[in-house]
Amino acid sequence: MNINKLIPHTDIVFITLDSLRYDAAQELFLEGQLPNFEKWLPKEGWEERYTPASFTFPAHHAFFSGFLPTKIDQKVTPRLFAAQFHGSESTTTNTYTFTEDTLVAALANQGYKTVCIGGVGFFNKQTAISNVFPNMFQHSEWSEKLGVTEMKSTAYQFQKAVAYLQEDTPVFLFINISATHQPTHFYVEGKSKDDIETHKAALRYVDTQLEMLQKVFKKRSREQFIIVCSDHGTAYGEDDHWGHRNGHDVVMKVPYLEYLNRK
Repeated sequence: MNINKLIPHTDIVFITLDSLRYDAAQELFLEGQLPNFEKWLPKEGWEERYTPASFTFPAHHAFFSGFLPTKIDQKVTPRLFAAQFHGSESTTTNTYTFTEDTLVAALANQGYKTVCIGGVGFFNKQTAISNVFPNMFQHSEWSEKLGVTEMKSTAYQFQKAVAYLQEDTPVFLFINISATHQPTHFYVEGKSKDDIETHKAALRYVDTQLEMLQKVFKKRSREQFIIVCSDHGTAYGEDDHWGHRNGHDVVMKVPYLEYLNRK
């Protein structure tokens, strides 16, 4: 994909499914339980990649600088976006290269409306550190209804996103999906603790809401280049690992997709 041919006339949509494991996402795909994501996925399903970091804050810092998850079976993964950096082996002629410190700032300077729909705590704008990412964008949204404790958070997040998509100008839309981050136990009736079953149930819920975005994209006059990935996974006791901020495979291997939504 030569991103230079898409900017500045194509919407850029970047969705991070916070804490989502690759194995959980791929199992649901193979079981046919992600019908809306399936519209964007290749026939093989999710691509398995390495994340640049084991928790939300450093992973997103890397993402917004152009360091997306890398291919597992390739020595150097060519980058879609990259800040100018002398000696970069992953920057190619197909890479959109910018002089700004973040992709967000670069796209804003290309005339994009930049929008952040926050999810987990690093986007809640309640502390200095949780303002770092929202402050990168021209527009940012967060409330408790968009956060991890709200069972219907994805519906509220996508409703916010749809409102920003009504104006027919190029948009860089970023959404941090909070539903797949713990707690997820409330997505399975009778569960009081999170586990791999509730983790997968959270992604099934997100999929049921995705059609909301897909419908509004069809109404846009421009195409969308869509990236969906996880920032890291979550361990549920594998080799005595729990949660994230550790280097276990289930944390460092994440699902990834790219899709050009053509008109």
